[in-house]
Amino acid sequence: MALIAFTNKGIYCKQGDFYIDPWRPVDKAVITHGHADHAKWGNKSYLCHTLTKPILETRYGLYDNVQTLAYNEQIDINGVKLSLFPAGHVIGSAQIRLEYKGEIAVVSGDYKTEFDGISTAFEAVKCHTFVSESTFGLPIYTWQPQQTIFDNMDSWIADNHAKNKTSVLVAYSLGKAQRLIKNLNVNCEIFVHQTIANLNEAFANVGVDLPTTTKITAEIKKDELQKGVVIVPPALSDSKWVKSLISPAIGICSGWMAVRAGRRWRSADAGFALSDHADWPGLLEAIKATEAEKVMVTHGSTAVFSRYLNEIGIYAEEVKTQYGDEEAEEKVEEKQL
Repeated sequence: MALIAFTNKGIYCKQGDFYIDPWRPVDKAVITHGHADHAKWGNKSYLCHTLTKPILETRYGLYDNVQTLAYNEQIDINGVKLSLFPAGHVIGSAQIRLEYKGEIAVVSGDYKTEFDGISTAFEAVKCHTFVSESTFGLPIYTWQPQQTIFDNMDSWIADNHAKNKTSVLVAYSLGKAQRLIKNLNVNCEIFVHQTIANLNEAFANVGVDLPTTTKITAEIKKDELQKGVVIVPPALSDSKWVKSLISPAIGICSGWMAVRAGRRWRSADAGFALSDHADWPGLLEAIKATEAEKVMVTHGSTAVFSRYLNEIGIYAEEVKTQYGDEEAEEKVEEKQL
């Protein structure tokens, strides 16, 4: 019997009687990370990494029914050995390793292979079955080194200051915003929207060290914002408030910006292809390192990527899921605006 199955509620482990990142309410949910397409409200109990719990508390008010594990810590659930390994996607993101009677399956959730300075670096886990995302599973997606992207971002901000423009960076409140705060090398104040400030505070409370930022309030004047850097979630990128700033220059931080059409679509002044997902080479590197006999390819370019894996001798199947829904993440952020 297979260790995992894809059901109408999500990825199910029958032997352990629990679901991984279920998209419908279940009794026992194991969560890979805190983004809204993977962590949903309504389950009776949750199991996640220690650093994902603050996200569930801040976003969903989940305090009493959340059990946590550290990386490499193992528990037994009905005979299934379950442990978490770093996914490198966002703070607290984890790959779920399951072992039962010698069979090993790993559900990776979302992951990236380049260390971002905040998330624990991705760690390949050998297994028989590997569930992999394919968000950017096309050869056109090959990221520049992170430092190159941030150097370009720093130069763009300096140019905006010289032209008396307000630099507005658009990034998800969870993960991307923290990467910007950690890696920007600018000699000015960093202003963040309340949704970002709330998550920063939650992580600070559990010992995650981030550079100091200033929460945007009504008392802060527009000329103060112009002298600094403003970071807002995608839901505000085209808002009246952003348009009311002093000559706002909008920079979208997303892997989709690697394609010029992406920047035109989001009406951005600049696009920075900074992604929290693995690019094409990263996906291939990660999958080969697992030495998996079978790869289940989920959300993204599933058809193309699974076909390529089969062509190079790695058995792969395309699987339909409800992951990879950017609208779900934006809706969660909108509710907190």
